[in-house]
Amino acid sequence: MEKLNTLSHVYAVLTEFVVKYALQVLGAVVILLVGLMVAGMVQRALLRTQARRQMDLTLSQFIASTGKLVVLTLFALIALSNVGISIAPMLAAVGGMAVGAGFALQGLVSNYGAGLSIILGRTFRIGDTINVVECSGVVEEITLPTTRLRNDDGESIVIPNRKIVGEVHSNSYRHRVVAGSVGVPYGSDPQRAVALICGALDAQLEAAGEHPPQVGIESFGAETILIAYRYWAPSVGYFQTCHAVNGAIYAALTEASIDLRPSGRRAGDDPSHLA
Repeated sequence: MEKLNTLSHVYAVLTEFVVKYALQVLGAVVILLVGLMVAGMVQRALLRTQARRQMDLTLSQFIASTGKLVVLTLFALIALSNVGISIAPMLAAVGGMAVGAGFALQGLVSNYGAGLSIILGRTFRIGDTINVVECSGVVEEITLPTTRLRNDDGESIVIPNRKIVGEVHSNSYRHRVVAGSVGVPYGSDPQRAVALICGALDAQLEAAGEHPPQVGIESFGAETILIAYRYWAPSVGYFQTCHAVNGAIYAALTEASIDLRPSGRRAGDDPSHLA
């Protein structure tokens, strides 16, 4: 009999709760669903607006995601108020937890702060070729905690953003500077060799791009005249471009019966590798 009375009491309490709060809970759920729809619309609208203005992709995605988060937060607060939950104590608790978590997660917080600095400061963009903390590659993704590069070997390099901010880095955007040299004997005409190398470089349209190559006599050795050349190669397909250019230079000089001698330096061994 006592168990029956207990069950009856529990049933009565649940029935009263459902009758009293069902509409409020349902209203809160509807508010959250509407918030999701509105947040998605705001995100898409921001992306379209920034695309028309040709804004940077990374910055556009960050602004759109932030706008979506703000809208969702506002609707969540409205939903909580609708069911009679006071948000003031929750905000105080969240603030206290944030302070404690900040000390425990200093590295993570600093990564997010550094990522925000990179995105808003537009230090570099997706598609740029950068060299930082002894790593180089094409920027594939920039998020708040990390930056992901793709190097010449196709390897993915993930760098914490706090390792980037405050460090010296170079950015050659979508190209890399390639430098090489060839040695010709003193009996040859160096100006003719220079002209042949210029012609070979001009024939490689990807190598020339919008930056004209530089070719000239670099130094005079004991047995050879060193002719140096520099050009810009696209970061994507860098090795293919280097191989094609080297083959074109070799073919042009050998067909002109110009004897080649060791120069002591390989193509690409340039201190301004990323200029």
